[in-house]
Amino acid sequence: MEKDALLKQLGLRIRELRKAKNITQAELAHIIAKDQQSIQRLEAGKINPSFYYLYEIATGLGISMQEIIQIP
Repeated sequence: MEKDALLKQLGLRIRELRKAKNITQAELAHIIAKDQQSIQRLEAGKINPSFYYLYEIATGLGISMQEIIQIP
């Protein structure tokens, strides 16, 4: 799979998980001490997040990293 397409799918997966928890981008950003624009870029597939950034997202959402990377 192409890098851009994979990053887009990852972003959509994170958005889906965040919305399932009824958490806004701003709320998630506050929980993990990031800015809302960073979350927005991540969900749009505009950035290639580090392993640690994904760990922070998982922790902020109260889920496992495995749940984040379960991309269809």
